[in-house]
Amino acid sequence: MISDFSPMIRFFWIPAACCLIFLLQSCATAVKKPVRPDDPLTGKILDARTGEVLPFSRLMADLMVHDVIYLSEKHDNPMHHAIQYRIIQHIVDTGHTPALGFEFFAVHDTPLLLSFVDSGSHDHPEKANAMIETDLRRQLNWDQQSDQMWQYYFGLLKQARDNTLTAAGLDLSGPLKRRITRKSLAGITAFEKEQIFSTGFDNPVYARHMKAVFTSVHCGMGNEDMLDRLYDTWTARNDTMARSITRLAEEATGPVVVVMGNGHTEYGLGVVDRVKFLAPALSQVNLALTEVRPEPSDIDNYTAPLNLEGFAPLPPADYIWLTPRVSYEDPCQAFKKALQKMKSPKD
Repeated sequence: MISDFSPMIRFFWIPAACCLIFLLQSCATAVKKPVRPDDPLTGKILDARTGEVLPFSRLMADLMVHDVIYLSEKHDNPMHHAIQYRIIQHIVDTGHTPALGFEFFAVHDTPLLLSFVDSGSHDHPEKANAMIETDLRRQLNWDQQSDQMWQYYFGLLKQARDNTLTAAGLDLSGPLKRRITRKSLAGITAFEKEQIFSTGFDNPVYARHMKAVFTSVHCGMGNEDMLDRLYDTWTARNDTMARSITRLAEEATGPVVVVMGNGHTEYGLGVVDRVKFLAPALSQVNLALTEVRPEPSDIDNYTAPLNLEGFAPLPPADYIWLTPRVSYEDPCQAFKKALQKMKSPKD
């Protein structure tokens, strides 16, 4: 999920703010190989409501009775994308036609994604396919993302093309997300506000919880003004993605499969509760692709519910698939070292 900020030395403000914006826009870090792949729970699929370990066949049977299936990920974990691919292909191979929705693409990117899907109706030479990919990446403004990150999502887009599946962007545009983070919802122009859908679905308890999460993710830093802007951006994105999912579901002939970060679905908050608010008849299920903890842990520690005033206590997801970690390094330790260098007087 995303998190918080607190008063710090003035010279640190600009790089810290840049780091927060970077994380908020879901940019990913370089992938590192796990160094301790010995957790006995690695690879286990859990029913988070009962703690039962399930086989893949049982998981798929449970998922397929729902209208919206969230495959919630850690963006830079290659195993998560491999599992997403496997699940989507299983849905297709059993005679269903899922519609795919992506957090990582904006609503206005949908025509580009659908045009790419349409390109599968023609046989292209290898060189032409490479040109189509390069052109799509450029038009989606993914030139600055790493090749590795691009391949994670392009692999799923190719799967959509090869199976003639609807593929849609769900999110706000990158520039608009950055504008809200810098200016707040109140600070952007009226014209910009007209481009943002709002459910009006919010309350102070919800906001306090999310700001605490923001603080934790950003290594304990918390500046109230920055927290408010981060929360504004998170809320605007969730509202937009929830509306996109409900619209997609209206036209889908099979389940809507949502590829999205865990921070937008955990504990049924973020997007899940907003979809329920907008379309109560839609049946939703969340499979959280979750890295094992740095040290082996009990199942109960993965499935413990959140007790939030005014909300039913829910586990992090309906189902949890535990995977190896990308890295066992503490990102806050690296961040603190960078901070210390910045504070140290120069020779």
